[in-house]
Amino acid sequence: MVRILLFIFWGIESNITAKGGTTIKTINTSVITEAVKKMCQDANFNLGNDVMEAFKKFHESETSLTGKEILQILIKNAEIAREEQAPMCQDTGFAVVFVELGQDVRIEGGDFEEAINEGVRQGYTEGYLRKSIVGHPLERKNTGDNTPAVIHTKIVPGENLRIIVAPKGGGSENMSAIKMLKPADGVEGVKKFVVDTVKTAGPNPCPPIVVGVGIGGTYEKAALLSKEALLRELGEKSKYPDIAKLEEELLEEINKSGIGPQGLGGKTTALAVHIEIYAAHIASLPVAVNLNCHAARHKEVVL
Repeated sequence: MVRILLFIFWGIESNITAKGGTTIKTINTSVITEAVKKMCQDANFNLGNDVMEAFKKFHESETSLTGKEILQILIKNAEIAREEQAPMCQDTGFAVVFVELGQDVRIEGGDFEEAINEGVRQGYTEGYLRKSIVGHPLERKNTGDNTPAVIHTKIVPGENLRIIVAPKGGGSENMSAIKMLKPADGVEGVKKFVVDTVKTAGPNPCPPIVVGVGIGGTYEKAALLSKEALLRELGEKSKYPDIAKLEEELLEEINKSGIGPQGLGGKTTALAVHIEIYAAHIASLPVAVNLNCHAARHKEVVL
């Protein structure tokens, strides 16, 4: 989905020059709350231009009449959502928030994660977005405000705070999978696992899907990589030539499955395959697949 960079200055109290000449930017939690609130609504109302263009591209190449009709409906649905500022899907998602916190940024005014959760709370309540979160996974009582969010924070150089809000629907999330392959399984083992995961999912994740793949790291790192892969603009290739080639091969293979739009047949099962990699232990080859439905939603802000 297209990355939207918004540079917001209100609520940034001051820039302090620390010993050694380092500039420390101070950001109030109220600014964070306001930014998250807006992104929760924006992500659910305004599908990125990259996804819309992918719909149109695959509509032209789709040979199934039913598939073509479904893709046209998805385009129209997204246009109506944008015009009326209404959710493009009834499942407005678990608020997954990725944060890159510059090491020269100081947060003031309260608890950082609570500021994010307050933004989710306000965004989902004021935007009349469905509240889908239960506080206890077994007792199943709804929290009533779509909190808590899932927050991933990374400390990075610089004096900016980058926040990405990626609402994740339950249907596609449920079809995701992870497997600890043996190093000897190699590239062919990775390809088989990814394609088999998509075929097993079938119509359940509301295709055409975006396939995020994480390879390497540890069990939890591979899963996180697969979700981070979904944040790339559709069709943006990996910086590694061999991985970019693997992305193309997987997309071609997945679209030969015949699952098609909404699982009703056709050539358009996936809009893109994105792969992120990390170093791995000599004895391990973790692979995670995180599927995203056709509503590939995320927005970002830089403060």
